[in-house]
Amino acid sequence: MKGTVGELGEFGLIRELTSRLTTTPAVRVGPGDDAAVVAAPDRRVVASTDILLEGRHFRRDWSTAYDVGRKAAAQNLADIAAMGAVPTALLLGLVVPADLPVTWPTELMDGLRDECQVAGASVVGGDVVRGDTITVSITALGDLRNQEPVTRGGAQPGDVVAVTGWLGWSAAGYAVLARGFRSPRAFVEAHRRPEPPYHAGPAAAALGATAMCDVSDGLIADLGHIAEASKVRIDVRSGAIDIPTQMNDIGQAVGVDPLQWVLTGGEDHAIVATFPPDTKLPARWKVIGEVLNPSALPQVTVDGAPWTRKGGWDHFGDIES
Repeated sequence: MKGTVGELGEFGLIRELTSRLTTTPAVRVGPGDDAAVVAAPDRRVVASTDILLEGRHFRRDWSTAYDVGRKAAAQNLADIAAMGAVPTALLLGLVVPADLPVTWPTELMDGLRDECQVAGASVVGGDVVRGDTITVSITALGDLRNQEPVTRGGAQPGDVVAVTGWLGWSAAGYAVLARGFRSPRAFVEAHRRPEPPYHAGPAAAALGATAMCDVSDGLIADLGHIAEASKVRIDVRSGAIDIPTQMNDIGQAVGVDPLQWVLTGGEDHAIVATFPPDTKLPARWKVIGEVLNPSALPQVTVDGAPWTRKGGWDHFGDIES
């Protein structure tokens, strides 16, 4: 496809983007009308929204438009799964410069579509606007299927803390890219295209998870959200978390303790949850800690001691994973 977004025009771009989409049975009215209609059999809709800004959340010299689409969808659909819901639909708000090649937004849409298919959802509509900086805004919807939502506020002393998915891979990939390298490829791809364990969220709800969160800001930061909402202390056992040999190799090469990435690196979108101690967890879940009575303020400790090193993600701070 040749030309720029400006040459194609707003409605031409919308036609090109929507022509690439697929649908699911949950979609009653898709793109092309004033609004989409998505079935909500549970009569409750789980919703989440997020924004990716070029230069802040992605770089075009590091990631293709397709990568950005996969990542944008993944980080929102993971929030739906972390509530114990099944993702159903996604809406796109897109700001692009007029001189941007048309191939960029079309490849972005391909990425959004393909990631939605992994999660069992579909893109149902959105809007495009001209602007100076590429901005991708996503709203994701989900269905609880008669389960109660699993919030951050239900963890109880005595619960175990378990995680499923990768930890620290995206942060290690970021460290590789920041130094001008493109390998080990598995870690670079983990940063470009996270792979959340979507089905684990609803499965955890069915198992009786008391609290749950996706790991977007870093394990300690996100467990901190659970600790604060539940008014408990959470202790993580560092020795229970597997660190791949290649991650150790990357850490040695760049002078970083890989445990730092595992505990504070975000954007892997693993799912961490708390369960009653007698819960029989499937093999995909790894028990990494326990929930305790708060000694003072709710907090997260590592091997019984406060974590004092920097880490985690704060959009308005100076701390990055």
